[in-house]
Amino acid sequence: VQLQASGGGSVQPGGSLRLACTASGFVLNYYTVGWFRQAPGKEREWVACISFRDGRFKYADSVKGRFTISRDNAKNTVDLQMNNLKPEDPALYYCAVDYDYGSGHCSRMIYYDHWGQGTLVTVSS
Repeated sequence: VQLQASGGGSVQPGGSLRLACTASGFVLNYYTVGWFRQAPGKEREWVACISFRDGRFKYADSVKGRFTISRDNAKNTVDLQMNNLKPEDPALYYCAVDYDYGSGHCSRMIYYDHWGQGTLVTVSS
């Protein structure tokens, strides 16, 4: 069982990146998947989640309207499209999977069972 976040990079403010959370050894489509981020010196925070148990997705207020979470069943990934990136968005972005619950708990790290290694996003002019 492996989870890997990828797609990070460096963009200018207002730019876009698309992150992918790729699973191997299990099917992401059955579970709840969340994206989190951690900036240097700050606590890890929830960004977005999608639950295949109840069909819902949610976003943190700080990214609502700019980020979109989606799934690609063929690739067994959950993607995070990030548009209009701002100077406050740089961080190490992680994805995680929750095997047991739906969207009701998806903003809370404690409910996630398996984490992937992060991918770095930087925003600079």
